[in-house]
Amino acid sequence: METIFDKVNSALVQNLSEHPEAFHNSHYLNSSAAAAQQTGNSDLFTPTNGRTPLNQPLPPQIIAALNLALTTEYLETEFYSTGLNTPGLIPNELRQVFVRILLNEVGHREFFLTVLGFNAVPKPFFDITARGAVPDVFSNFQSFLNLGRTFEDQGVRAIKGQAGNVMSDDFVLTTALRFHSTEARHASELRRIAGLKGWITLNQRGNIPAIFQGVYDGEENVVQGGINLVALTGLPATTVSEAFDEPLTAVQVLHNIQPFIRQHHP
Repeated sequence: METIFDKVNSALVQNLSEHPEAFHNSHYLNSSAAAAQQTGNSDLFTPTNGRTPLNQPLPPQIIAALNLALTTEYLETEFYSTGLNTPGLIPNELRQVFVRILLNEVGHREFFLTVLGFNAVPKPFFDITARGAVPDVFSNFQSFLNLGRTFEDQGVRAIKGQAGNVMSDDFVLTTALRFHSTEARHASELRRIAGLKGWITLNQRGNIPAIFQGVYDGEENVVQGGINLVALTGLPATTVSEAFDEPLTAVQVLHNIQPFIRQHHP
């Protein structure tokens, strides 16, 4: 049975599964992007369409929104790359799933870097243990999986929260919504691997540390367009909450990822 990631060229995925260090090599990434284009999967990489700040300056609100997304992609790319480079962490039967996710995240990161140009924020120094909140993230697969789904759950909400800030640019908006769909597929896949539903129920975070509750707060909302859907439909709040992804503001996202940013550089 095919997974949601099987559109990526299988030989490319297998090669990257065996050599995840390639994600630190720009020449290899360029070759991978070319291979993806030849196999009809160019949307997984950098869809610039000639659009850069050099020929069409970006307004401040779009720069801010894209830099927020870039910062989260820096974090996710380092997380998945480190996990794939850690021997014995990811079960062999799941390695290609994580390679495909990493391929997507690298593509998103490179898109934001390309469009932002000199406006791009530099990559922070990360502590993926969240200052010790997840000390076994790279030695316990369950901890790694839990943190991965938390990142992906947040990615869905974060992009939705910034959609209004990029609506003035059709290209950026269209690409951001495409990425929103990709993050949702990632979240669903990781949640199902963990034995959970593919979507969030109320504001339940599951078996992850309380420090990450901010990723899920607000998901219990049952009012849409000013209408209480529980009262309207008679459905339970659990069901109604599962039908919508609630947006996160930039302030909320930055608060949630702050524990992963080192206060002192190594």
